[in-house]
Amino acid sequence: MIAIIDYGMGNLHSVASAVERLGYRGVIVSDEQELLEAEGAILPGVGAFGDAMDHLRESKLDAAVKRYAASGKPLLGICLGMQLLFSRSEEHGLHEGLNLLPGDVVRFRGDYKVPHMGWNKLEFRQASPLFEQVEEGHVYFVHSFHVKPEQPGDLLAVTDYYQQVTAIVGRNNIFGMQFHPEKSGSVGMKLLGNFLALCTHK
Repeated sequence: MIAIIDYGMGNLHSVASAVERLGYRGVIVSDEQELLEAEGAILPGVGAFGDAMDHLRESKLDAAVKRYAASGKPLLGICLGMQLLFSRSEEHGLHEGLNLLPGDVVRFRGDYKVPHMGWNKLEFRQASPLFEQVEEGHVYFVHSFHVKPEQPGDLLAVTDYYQQVTAIVGRNNIFGMQFHPEKSGSVGMKLLGNFLALCTHK
């Protein structure tokens, strides 16, 4: 079972539908025990970082996600969910994140359109099981803030939007995708499928 974590700010049903299309059982959960029993977990997210952390704390899911990550089972953050994995964000003030990966979430700064919205090509930076039989294709981004990981080894893939932008991160059992794999055609679905394959057998 793949847990899709419901803390009130995720695009839950599109993620659950993509998981099901790939042949796995996705269950929307908001209970710590259900989460800890899952073989894999996805932390989606849409909206502002501070609000998301408030929702996670109010529902006590912040501690549950940390306990789940410590179990060694695979965890994937998507879009805002990826940003929440990091130490802190400057979105509308300074907010502490889950701190599962060290790094900061910062705003795009420059004379160009923000949010970064649209299809951009991935560039893989190092080997990962997520990239098994995946080409460096285009995926769909929508975000105004981007992650700057502290550890170069956590940076698995980047894209270019007037600068290098973190697209995929990973360390041990913890992964994140800044784009929406469920909205990114065959490349996104293959990346999501490779994550699911790390979690469980169909």
